[in-house]
Amino acid sequence: MRRELLQVPGKIAQLCRDHRCDLVLLSGDLFDGAYSADSLQAVYAALQEMSVPVFITPGNHDFTGTDSPWLTEHWPENVHIFTKPLMESVELRELGCRIYGAGFTAMDCDALLEGFCAAEDMTAIGILHGDPTQANSPYCPISKSQVADSGFAYLALGHIHKGDQFRAGNTLCAWPGCPMGRGYDEQGEKGVLIVTVEDTAEAKFYPLDTPRFYDWEAPVSICAESTLESLLPPVGNDHFYRITFTGECETPDLEALSGQYIRFPNLLLRDKTLPPLDIWRSVGEDSFEGTYFGMLQQALEAEDEAGQEKILLAARICRQILDGREVVLP
Repeated sequence: MRRELLQVPGKIAQLCRDHRCDLVLLSGDLFDGAYSADSLQAVYAALQEMSVPVFITPGNHDFTGTDSPWLTEHWPENVHIFTKPLMESVELRELGCRIYGAGFTAMDCDALLEGFCAAEDMTAIGILHGDPTQANSPYCPISKSQVADSGFAYLALGHIHKGDQFRAGNTLCAWPGCPMGRGYDEQGEKGVLIVTVEDTAEAKFYPLDTPRFYDWEAPVSICAESTLESLLPPVGNDHFYRITFTGECETPDLEALSGQYIRFPNLLLRDKTLPPLDIWRSVGEDSFEGTYFGMLQQALEAEDEAGQEKILLAARICRQILDGREVVLP
């Protein structure tokens, strides 16, 4: 995972070159607290390779404290870092735009966009590390009304690990999520946004070629092996799959199943199945339970198909309750 993470900056730089991007916006948390020499070198090399203006807004994990790499390290000449907790701008006259941004100086940050409106002399683009999902967030909360009043054609956000976007007024506000998942709480495709700003801003998601995390519940209908075969792709890969078998079936042999799928080295199987439910096992017993299930079984013969379904459902629910199993109503 660490080796893969170190390749992410270079992959973003390559995408920037392939698509001939005019500038790059990196909206914080490039470093997650303490950083190593190899991670610093990977980021530095990628920024230098981009060969276009790069704008960075430090976030809550890489805020500009006394030992921040944004303050203590040397960065390529094409990189501008917004180090203050107030909106500042850089003019890119050759592109006809002005880039606005601000940065975290501590783990938390006030609403940096509150009361802000960009100048109207050229296209305004904003970049912030902020939270558009919670009004009371300690991480620079951003509201739709603030976005609408900002005067930006495009506002690039960081902080939320799952990508999304919205429009407010004439502004597109978008965030790609993290560029690579690091656990089962960051599932699926991860990548970056390439944004075109003309009359309006349009964002397109580009996944990066990195390992992905998938966490699936798999109800077993026939057998665990066939269920697994239907879920996994035909060709092996290095993605991370955590598959939990559920339902009623014979206990699956997880070790044997894993051995059949060595082409998926990061496959984790878990068993939460239950033995098949024997609804009628107490019929014939001299007990209230035996009498009750006996009556239900006899009633089946006198009912039509719809009535039989109701009786079977009643019998199944009662058996699940008596066996201490969870009851899920249809």
